[in-house]
Amino acid sequence: MEMKQMQSAEELFQAQSHLYRYTYHFIGSMCLKSAVHLGIPDIIHKHGQPITLNELVLALQIDPNKSGYVYRLMRFLVHSGFFVTTKIDGGKEEEEEEEIMGYDLTPSSRLLLKDTVPTLSPYVQAMFHPAVLHPPEFLAEWFHTNEPTPFHTAHGKSFWDYLSQNQEFNGLFNEAMISDSGMMNLVIKDCKPVFEGMSLLVDVGGGKGAVARLLSESLPRLQCIVLDLPHVVENSQDCNNLKFVGGDMFQSIPSADAILLKLVLHAYSDEDCIKVLKKCREAISSKGKEGKVIIIDIVINEKNDKRELTESKLLFDLLMMSVVTGKEREEKEWKKLFLEAGFSHYKITPIFGMRSLIEVYP
Repeated sequence: MEMKQMQSAEELFQAQSHLYRYTYHFIGSMCLKSAVHLGIPDIIHKHGQPITLNELVLALQIDPNKSGYVYRLMRFLVHSGFFVTTKIDGGKEEEEEEEIMGYDLTPSSRLLLKDTVPTLSPYVQAMFHPAVLHPPEFLAEWFHTNEPTPFHTAHGKSFWDYLSQNQEFNGLFNEAMISDSGMMNLVIKDCKPVFEGMSLLVDVGGGKGAVARLLSESLPRLQCIVLDLPHVVENSQDCNNLKFVGGDMFQSIPSADAILLKLVLHAYSDEDCIKVLKKCREAISSKGKEGKVIIIDIVINEKNDKRELTESKLLFDLLMMSVVTGKEREEKEWKKLFLEAGFSHYKITPIFGMRSLIEVYP
């Protein structure tokens, strides 16, 4: 009886720890936000070697009396994998040498450097904007309303209306999408066979053309058209094999050998996705030869993915639920969309970390 009670108490304390960890997850996010806002990754990078706490405080132009607080912030960020600590040679005799620790970058914090490629600093900053932060706070209230998304509950309008009416956030969001697309630089060479034999590709919802530009530079024989709403593509300059067209993907998509949809469909409901996919099918069918739709998006796979990857995908799903009418889908959900839109088969290649490359055929 006592053993059972001890085990029960231990389980309860583990449950308490688990509960508190997720209760305070938001503080971890705010610590990351603070590191980006303060420019800590860039300070360490420009230092050229691991930086001590005192050097970091001096570079941050923070009152030395707050050194202890900076230490506690960095201790958490080191624990979270954004930085590492390493021993620095103090330059003294070995027997007198005092251990000095310095902070250095990790792959995660290197992605936060502002003047490197790829960089996700603009993406992270945009996701910490109040427009994105507030809607999840209204999830519970939203379930009892008739509003289409928690974003409506928080801001009184749709995400897309807010985006078109708020120049500051619109700029941040566009920069975020460009920085996210920059990650494709890492695998673009591996993707070249996907585009073999094509002469024309339409990047639907391609924004400022970050992905299309990468493709047009890597594949000079491929003509690329970026289709997005008129206010999105205005002032975008055509060049060589890259052209910008204002339009509505729900109404019409230019004919092409292939249609590219990068992080587009996850922002929309199943009904809207089927409408867009049908327009895509019309566009590739009207070329007179078999084309395909190329989708770069999340595919949830709890069975095969590691726990941390699955959690990231599920958080993305909750983000889509909070700000727009979309969702992240399992393979069976993707398959259902493709079949209902009139496609016959598809191929999924998990090549982009969280995202997969999906090729869909008529």
